[in-house]
Amino acid sequence: MNARTGRMDRETRETKISVAVNIDGTGACRIRTGFGFADHMLDLMGHWAGFDLEISCEGDMHIDAHHSLEDIGLCLGSAISSALGERKGIARVGCAKVPMDESLTEVCLDLSGRAYLVYEEAVLPAIIAGQEKDLWREFLKSLSSKAGMNLHVRMFYGQNGHHLLESVFKGLGLALRQAVRLEREDVLSTKGGLDA
Repeated sequence: MNARTGRMDRETRETKISVAVNIDGTGACRIRTGFGFADHMLDLMGHWAGFDLEISCEGDMHIDAHHSLEDIGLCLGSAISSALGERKGIARVGCAKVPMDESLTEVCLDLSGRAYLVYEEAVLPAIIAGQEKDLWREFLKSLSSKAGMNLHVRMFYGQNGHHLLESVFKGLGLALRQAVRLEREDVLSTKGGLDA
């Protein structure tokens, strides 16, 4: 079986990003976003998914991390979509509920080719690691959009923003690991194909 790999490079006046992914990897990650907390979250996702990930970003961090995380989401989603190709044989759906100390979250997804994000985060503190909480919604929106992923994230309870997001990114990794699993010959769809 050929390794399922994808790559995406993007350069704007706000960011310069390179992403490479091997979804049949071992969880080896080299991530340098310019925002240490994002490095930690993306490393968790890659490790728990079993993806080999290389991500580098030079962004306008003198403003904040918003543009960097949004554009990394776009690039990572595109790279994952490229690695999946026609999505033949994949399980498509994954779901994980992960505790992290006092926090509990759930991530469910379908790699259907149809992008949609449902994001429930009422318990997430307004500021995490010095950045507004909204940038994580923007990251996940960008990721789901370019990956062709129906993504549902629910944060049930918790007080610590680090713990809540760590739970989410571990869950995202586990759900992706399930969804990319090769289980059959054909596309898993009664329609005979997936909508792009």
